[in-house]
Amino acid sequence: QVQLVESGGGLVQTGGSLRLSCAASGSIFNIDVMGWYRQVPGKERELVGTITKSGTTNNADSVKGRFTISRDNTKNTVYLQMNSLNPEDTAVYYCYARVSTITYKFYYNNYWGQGTQVTVSS
Repeated sequence: QVQLVESGGGLVQTGGSLRLSCAASGSIFNIDVMGWYRQVPGKERELVGTITKSGTTNNADSVKGRFTISRDNTKNTVYLQMNSLNPEDTAVYYCYARVSTITYKFYYNNYWGQGTQVTVSS
């Protein structure tokens, strides 16, 4: 089994910064893509950004220039540095990873963290 544990959410004022972390653990053989999604009540979960194992990133237009995704493969951890936050960034942020396990080395499943609340006050 694989677990994703997020940390770093909280309350921040407009223009402020936060850094989210997400560590994957368990019977991991390989992690392909990692990333972040977010969701507000009544809306669908939306992509924030992803990063491949080699470091190629793909960010949503709404966060380009403000958010940076990075990854430490030695720690199976993905980070989201969020700068210039505004109230529209308020959401529950979910970590995502595409993982193969020791038992099924070449079969990938999608895993999600439990979510962490980010609230930006105006």
